[in-house]
Amino acid sequence: MDAAEALTLLMSPQGRIDPYSTYERLRAHGPVVEALPGLYVVTGYPEADELLRDPRLGVLDDALRDQVWPNWRESPAVSSIARSMLRTNPPDHSRMRRLAAGAFTPRRIAGMRDVVRAQAEELLDAMRDRDRDGAPVDVLADFAYPLPVAVICALLGVPAADRPLFRRWAGDLTGVLEPEITAEELAVADAGAAELRAYFAELVAARRRTPADDLTTALVQVHDTDGERLTGDELLANLVVLLVAGFETTTNLLGNGLVVLLEHPEAAAALRADSGLAPAYVEELLRYDSPVQLTTRTSTAPVRCGGLDLPAGSTTLLLLGAANRDPRRYPEPQRFDPTRDQAHPLSFGAGPHYCLGAGLARLEAQLAFPMLLRRLPGLALAGAPRHRTRLTLRGYESLPVTLGTPAVADRGAPAGAHPGTP
Repeated sequence: MDAAEALTLLMSPQGRIDPYSTYERLRAHGPVVEALPGLYVVTGYPEADELLRDPRLGVLDDALRDQVWPNWRESPAVSSIARSMLRTNPPDHSRMRRLAAGAFTPRRIAGMRDVVRAQAEELLDAMRDRDRDGAPVDVLADFAYPLPVAVICALLGVPAADRPLFRRWAGDLTGVLEPEITAEELAVADAGAAELRAYFAELVAARRRTPADDLTTALVQVHDTDGERLTGDELLANLVVLLVAGFETTTNLLGNGLVVLLEHPEAAAALRADSGLAPAYVEELLRYDSPVQLTTRTSTAPVRCGGLDLPAGSTTLLLLGAANRDPRRYPEPQRFDPTRDQAHPLSFGAGPHYCLGAGLARLEAQLAFPMLLRRLPGLALAGAPRHRTRLTLRGYESLPVTLGTPAVADRGAPAGAHPGTP
């Protein structure tokens, strides 16, 4: 199978659901390969890491987007993403990112530990209450979605009563992040984006009337004080992206990771016994089945990487999920091994666009996995989980589980837990 055929397979529904075998077909052509004229695909870890950090590669800007998608401004989904820090290059990207970065400093994130833990405990209590007859529950709907959405909504100042609105809207909008999208899928994404923009327009108006101690108020005040630092379009676009990115990736991390742990009972038992292992487990779960599988870059100048010359104007598809399984970087990459040294997966990217909320996602996962396993030691899959037919944001559509017999005195720290750990 040549590289073009492998890329076509990867974009198919079958390839999106199970991309890893197709990654190996692409890897057989080298760590960087020109799959189509002007389109380069990267499967190698050092090559992907290098290109993510190279200032000569950037995200698709307005000028290039005009060439490939002349009517993009008419799409609420595309224009929302395009006006956010997610799809802008320096200096605009740096300007917008600095305005939000204060909410995601290590100190701020560490200060949220008790909030995350309390929210997780509340959700686990509710899951147990719904399991009185032993019927399966959907751990995505009951835990993996509401936990991160509650945390990001608290940061943004979104009322708790509104949290259930966002799962469908965000799920629809994120279709526009896929490398290929049909007209029907774009229409769905546009509808989700329109709902989200309308919601945040109302929240912005509310924060103007009644300021609060939250990120939305802070960004509104920046815009109202100096519209050149943050325009009105940028304000709404970044609020939408902060919300969506704040829970979509973490929801998939929790869902993907839980399936891996339940399929590796010995590893799960070790984490259940010692929550101090959680940081290493989370890094390996991010590597093994990344919630973000790819990103794209455009060359603004010639770049040489992996033995190939990438000309100016070419597009590079960086397969993060493949790079995380590069055997040159990770021996036996198909094996789940939380004892690996220095995992450092590329799941949150690298360079200027490194995920702003990576530390928060890690904290939520480091707390959530030991709590799930400790409080629900009989947790088991209730049949085969169903993947979404998405590639960029990899996760499950639903994840039914049975909870089993709850642990006795399950709120206490397990034997062997390290002081100060999750």
